[in-house]
Amino acid sequence: MSKRRKRHSPEQIVRKLRDADAMLNAGQDLAAVLQTLEISEATYHRWRNQYGGMKSEEARRLKELEDENRRLKQLVADQALDIQMLKYVNSKNW
Repeated sequence: MSKRRKRHSPEQIVRKLRDADAMLNAGQDLAAVLQTLEISEATYHRWRNQYGGMKSEEARRLKELEDENRRLKQLVADQALDIQMLKYVNSKNW
């Protein structure tokens, strides 16, 4: 039976990275730390690259900005399709 995929909030990610740093500084090896945190090595390195050195408020703000950016890009794409459709309809000689 496979494990269910879990989504972590930015605050949880920052907390787990902070815990990982503490355990690594205490002398534990990376495999033991990852098993304790219940994450894969790839996830750890991806989180380290994305959230390394951030505070939880900064991580939350980053996530909000990414979501807002995604919504704005979708709006621009929808408007571009609308403009293209109107130009096509307008070019026809009725």
